[in-house]
Amino acid sequence: MSQSPSEPVGITRIATRYAKAGHEREYEEMVREMFGLMKQEPGFLGADLIPPAEPGDPYHVVVRYRDQAGFEAWDNSPTRHEILGRMRTVAEGEPQHRVLTGLEAWFEPAVVPASMNPPKHRMAFVTWLGIWPTASFFIWLLSTLPVFPDGSALLANVPFLLRTLVITVAITLVMTYFMMPRVLTPLFKGWLQAGAKRAAARAEAKAAQDTSGGKPSGGRPTAGRAADGGTI
Repeated sequence: MSQSPSEPVGITRIATRYAKAGHEREYEEMVREMFGLMKQEPGFLGADLIPPAEPGDPYHVVVRYRDQAGFEAWDNSPTRHEILGRMRTVAEGEPQHRVLTGLEAWFEPAVVPASMNPPKHRMAFVTWLGIWPTASFFIWLLSTLPVFPDGSALLANVPFLLRTLVITVAITLVMTYFMMPRVLTPLFKGWLQAGAKRAAARAEAKAAQDTSGGKPSGGRPTAGRAADGGTI
């Protein structure tokens, strides 16, 4: 699901939770039911259920809303409290949450399987596209632009390592708080997601081919379809 540049930057929340032994199917069915309820809430962008890589590992539920207000409305709704109450009968403990904003949601390899991530060459291109103009601007502003009466730049007489320290800190701050969440994500999220969907489709086709040929697929089957049409 892509966003236009004028849309707010989406927020991704990852909930990690263990299903009780022998109740995995019931847990997955309740998560899919929850996705259907969330789809009715304003600001909902999509959700994925990532099953355990190995038996006994946790489930990961990835939910995307347009903004923090959407999450707060869902979190405070009686509908959420009701279904979470029922989930306690098939799940262990309470879910542990992590919140990701902007482009960082695409660079979270610890949770999202490789088949659901955009191709690395696309992520590298988007990262370079942000670093190139940002680095060029700060190198020009701090090391090239003449600001002193003798025509020297602001950091011209600063030791090299200290100069690069200042420049890289400035680049990092701009990339983290401006270029990634406000420029790169709205412009390229659809393109990144399209690559991720193609990669996931290829992985599913390969798994199906291996299964039909009598080979193990290497993991548990997917739990179904996400509320926004993606694989979960």
